[in-house]
Amino acid sequence: MTILVDALLVDALFLLAGFIAGGAFFLLLKRNVTLYLRPQLRPRGLWRAIGLQALRLAALAGVLGLSARQGAPALLLAALGILFARTIVLRRAREAAP
Repeated sequence: MTILVDALLVDALFLLAGFIAGGAFFLLLKRNVTLYLRPQLRPRGLWRAIGLQALRLAALAGVLGLSARQGAPALLLAALGILFARTIVLRRAREAAP
């Protein structure tokens, strides 16, 4: 019984890690698009946009890579968490749009 509880807890942690990584990834996307479209707003705006893009991708790849090292179920749960976060971020963006 305790082994099942431990396995479910570990699975929930991978789902949560994917959700947090996905939420950060998609929330930073708006900032990244702003930097790409208006580089004149900030000094070195284009380079900041490129750096932010690289950071977003590297962080997401790191979470997925660590999940993949734990096996297919962990990777799938992390990916599912990313998809849940994407759905929530997009829903909030649509509600906030004029």
